[in-house]
Amino acid sequence: MRQAFTKALAAGLLLCAAGSAGAGERENFLSGETRSCVGCDLSGLDLNGRDLKRAKLDGANLRGATLAEASLFRAVLLRANLSAAKLAGANLNLSDAKWADFSGADLRNALLYETDLSGANLSGANLQGARLGRARLTEADLRRANLTGADLIGARLAGAKLAGAMLRGVRLNGQNLRGMDLRGIDFAAADMVEADLTGADLRGADLSGVDLFGGNLHGADLRGAKLDGARLTNAILSDTRRDGATFDDAIMPMGWEKE
Repeated sequence: MRQAFTKALAAGLLLCAAGSAGAGERENFLSGETRSCVGCDLSGLDLNGRDLKRAKLDGANLRGATLAEASLFRAVLLRANLSAAKLAGANLNLSDAKWADFSGADLRNALLYETDLSGANLSGANLQGARLGRARLTEADLRRANLTGADLIGARLAGAKLAGAMLRGVRLNGQNLRGMDLRGIDFAAADMVEADLTGADLRGADLSGVDLFGGNLHGADLRGAKLDGARLTNAILSDTRRDGATFDDAIMPMGWEKE
C-alpha cells in the first residue's frame, strides 16, 4: 500500500513539473526569450508582426491566432493547428508545415516560397495573391480554397485535392498537372504556358481566357469545358474528348478547328 502511494505521489510530482515546464516555455516564448514552444497552446493570441524566424512550433495550437505580417521564415510547424488563423502578408518562406492544419486560414498575399505543405489541410483557406513558388503541396487538401492570383510556378501538386477550389488568374506556367482531377475548377484568365495537362480530367472546368501556349493536353477530358478566348497556340490537343466544350474566340493550334 505504502509503495503504491509513493509511486502515485512521484507520478503526480512529475506531471506537475512537466506542466510547470510547459507553462514556463510558453511564457518565455511570448516574452521573446525563446523561439521554441513545441505543443504550446497559443490559440487566439495576437502575434501580429512578430519576428518568429526559425521558431519551433511543432504541434502547437495556433487556432484563430493573429499572425498577420509576422515572420515565420524557416519555422517548424509540423502538425501545428493554424485553422482560422490570420496570416495575411506573413512570411512563411522555407518553413516546414507538413501535415499542418490551415483550414479556413487567411493567407492572402502570404509568402510561401519553397514551404513544405505536404499533406497539409488548406481546405477553405484564403490564398489570394499568395506566393507559392516551388512549394511542396503533395497530397495537400486545397478543396474550396481561394487561390485567385496566386503564384504556383514550380509548386509540387501531385495528389493534391482541388475540388471546388478557385484558381482564377493563377500562375501555373510549366506546371505538371498530368492525370489530375480538375473537374469544374475555375481557371479563368490563368497563365498556364507550357503546362502539362496530359490525361487530366477537366470536365466542366472554366479555362476561358487562359494562356495555354505550348500546353500539352494530350488525352485530356475537356467535355463541357469552357475555353472561350483561350490561347492554344502550339498546344497539343491530340486524343482529347471535347463533347460540349466551347472554344469561342479561342486561338487554336495550327490545323485545328473549333468544334
